[in-house]
Amino acid sequence: MADRKTMIFSDSTCDLPKSITDARNIIINPLTIVFGEDNKIDGVDITPDDVYAFYAKTGMLAKTTAANIAEHEEFIRKNLKNGFGAVYFTISSEMSSNNNYAKVAAEKFEDVYVIDSRNLSTGIGLLVLHAADLADQGKTAKEIYDEIISMTDRVDASFIVDTLEYLHKGGRCSSIAALGANFLKLRPCIQVKDGKMSVSKKYRGKMSDVLKTYVKEKISDVDNLDGNRIFITNSGNCEEIEKELEQIVREVYPDKEIILNRAGCTVSSHCGPGTLGILMIRKRPIE
Repeated sequence: MADRKTMIFSDSTCDLPKSITDARNIIINPLTIVFGEDNKIDGVDITPDDVYAFYAKTGMLAKTTAANIAEHEEFIRKNLKNGFGAVYFTISSEMSSNNNYAKVAAEKFEDVYVIDSRNLSTGIGLLVLHAADLADQGKTAKEIYDEIISMTDRVDASFIVDTLEYLHKGGRCSSIAALGANFLKLRPCIQVKDGKMSVSKKYRGKMSDVLKTYVKEKISDVDNLDGNRIFITNSGNCEEIEKELEQIVREVYPDKEIILNRAGCTVSSHCGPGTLGILMIRKRPIE
């Protein structure tokens, strides 16, 4: 491992577990979750299960709020070591103003580059880990920034949603669509493309069967996989099927690092429990 010249920062929407961020020297800026009248710190004093319990009790969704410019500036100043550059990842600018505020804050520092991931959850996490790989190779912040920016449109991030209740409550799904999908037992596939979430396909049937079909379809384009990592990310209630899905993926990609992890508060508050996705980097842009 070459001497590191660059620090890797990310907001907490990258959903990387602490075991990974600690091992890879990735520093996380936790966002604020509005929990009724209270403000909580993502991953510190609130978990996705708290989000679900709050919704079940009150009918209200928790909301993620962007850090303001001063908060981003304080985060960078507190964590940036002398003589280091930094690459700072944020959730897609199409989903939050966090990126814009971080960019303004970064202008006050030398050699700090803010990346609009154009993604969320471990779609960001894949880019963050690749940046950490490059930092370990001794790459500068500008070199890492340039390479990562060329990759953002190749991150294949998608999720199967078990219930439309949370998307409907958050204004992302009409009542008629939610009623029809629930009646027909449709399971929408949410694809992230051009920094935004949209329905790319609808599956029908039992959730466990749908997830197997979805994963098999996603890994069928064997020659279009770039990199050595694949995430299987769930928002809870999918633990029983996770290992089975991992085995399906491992049979196709026996030499890849397959990471099972739990989504954080942002994805969970948007999509609700029972959501699961497989995320990877492709060789070609997502169509």
